[in-house]
Amino acid sequence: MTTDDTPLPEAGICNGTALRKATRRVSQLYDAVLAPCGMRGTQRSLLIHIARAGTPSMGALAAALVLDRSALAHNLKPLERDGLVAILVDPADKRSRLVELTPLGRAKLDQSMALWHEAQHRFESAFGLDQAAALRATLAIIASPEFAQRFDQAFDAADTA
Repeated sequence: MTTDDTPLPEAGICNGTALRKATRRVSQLYDAVLAPCGMRGTQRSLLIHIARAGTPSMGALAAALVLDRSALAHNLKPLERDGLVAILVDPADKRSRLVELTPLGRAKLDQSMALWHEAQHRFESAFGLDQAAALRATLAIIASPEFAQRFDQAFDAADTA
């Protein structure tokens, strides 16, 4: 019970807390494996998204990463400072910015590949290959804009009930 006698929810039932705890654990494990290349999983994720997209706009990259633009800018600053990415003015819209992987950034991403494969292998060995695939599929659903829309609609439905 809390001080105002409102009962506390049972431990372990909060989906948000469970996802955050699992994310922190997996990040710690991957970061430890990636440490020899001097990169964290979050930085590698940014580089791989940029490499796949070519030269994405800040908005497109933020959307792909499910980040707001200010958080993306904050996360890109050390990568830009270290010469791994370049932030460019969009020639088609001077108000917009594009993100580009530099040759040094591509080399750093290449350097991280074997370590990432090792982290992937360890995760799948510990968790199970099929379970890992199912987890990724479930997380893709949760990360989708459609899920966010259904989440908001559930609030709207409860509000009108």
